[in-house]
Formats: sequence, structure tokens, C-alpha cells
Amino acid sequence: MLESLLLSRDTEVFRVLRPMLEKLSIEVEICQEAKKASEILISDKFDAVIVDCDDLPGGVEVLEGLRGTPSNKNSVTFAIVNGKKTTTQEAFDMGVNFVLHKPLTALNANRCFNAALNFMLRERRRYFRQVAKMPVKIMLGERELQATSTNISEGGIALLLHQALPKNAMPRLQFTLPGSRLSMDVETEIAWADLKGCVGLRFLNLPASSQELLENWLNDQLEQEIPGSKSKMEGSGPDSIQ
Repeated sequence: MLESLLLSRDTEVFRVLRPMLEKLSIEVEICQEAKKASEILISDKFDAVIVDCDDLPGGVEVLEGLRGTPSNKNSVTFAIVNGKKTTTQEAFDMGVNFVLHKPLTALNANRCFNAALNFMLRERRRYFRQVAKMPVKIMLGERELQATSTNISEGGIALLLHQALPKNAMPRLQFTLPGSRLSMDVETEIAWADLKGCVGLRFLNLPASSQELLENWLNDQLEQEIPGSKSKMEGSGPDSIQ
């Protein structure tokens, strides 16, 4: 399921949004304190962040600081306004993607979140790490090493190695995506490494054809987890609606 954080104390907001979000397969975590929400947003990743910014003390500050959090700087954001404090334009100026006006109605909320769903799925795909155990050939000049992948995303791959890579190495990888005949030959750089033999490699200069193959394969994997996600992403438009 997609995951959302709802920051509000308004029982009417809960009554309208909770069943509607669950119907869209969006899991809802409710928080009623701005300070606690800020702490959660630093450590946990959400596909959507919904903030009642006018009727909850500190709500505006949460929205203003959201784009500075590494985990949720690209999350799809919703501001709930009461028409007396924050204007629609002020909400958009804070980086909000969608604005909901009180009193909330199920019809308007449903329209808003249906419009937002493809953006949420696109962002999920961007950071989505697919578990993928496959043999990977590592080319280091004239040397050739063998490794096993643990997961892969649009931006890189994690490997389990039997020996450490040289510092500042920029290895070339060759592998075939599981359950397919899609062979990849990509340049990489080391993003991170741990003491257990795991290393994260970031893709570099990925050809457009390889990028498309990888995105389509990840879409297929995501479709298996969230049915209907592929068709929604194919119909997506710009990154934000204002």
C-alpha cells in the first residue's frame, strides 16, 4: 500500500479522509502534534503528507520545513486550509502540491486524491527498491569480480561482495534482470559500503534505452505490489498541480 501521514486534530477531517484514503489503498498514519509529526518526517518515508495547517498549532511550520527533510522532500503534499488564515497561493508558495478547503466533502477529497495518485505512484517508483537477487559481473579494468545483488532501483543497485572494491572505484556492471531477458551493461560509482561486504552503487551515464528497460521492469514489479499503478503512471502529467 501507499503510505500517508495525516497531521490534524479535526475529527471531521478524519471522518472524511480516512475511509476515502483506505479505499484508494493509501494507508493512513494519524498524528495530532506538530512536533511529533516533524520527528516522524525526519525518520520515516511517506508517499503523501497531509497537514491541517490552519486549525492545528505548528501545522504551517511543518509544511514549511517539509522540503528540508531528506526522507520526505519529494513527497506529495496536501494543505488543508479553513479559508480564514492560509490562502491557496500561500500554501502553494510553501511547496504544497494540493490544497483542500474546509469544510471537507467526500466528493472533493476523492477528486483531489484521485488526481494526486499518479504523482504519488511516480515518486514511489523513483525511490522504490525492488528486491532482486541475481548474479552480477563487476568489471574493473582487466579484473573481473562476481557479486550477488540484493536490490535495485532507478538510480542504483546494492550488491553483496566477497571482497572489497578499491576506494574510488568506478566499476562497470553486467547483469540480467530477474524473470526477463533484459541485459544491462552500466557504469557505476560507489555510493556507500558497510563492513558486512555490502556496497551500494550509483548508476552513471545510463543510456536512454537501458533507462527505459529498467523503468519498465520496475513498473512491472510495482504493478504486482500495487495493482493499477502502471496504468496510472502512464497517464501522469506534470509533477505538481497549482
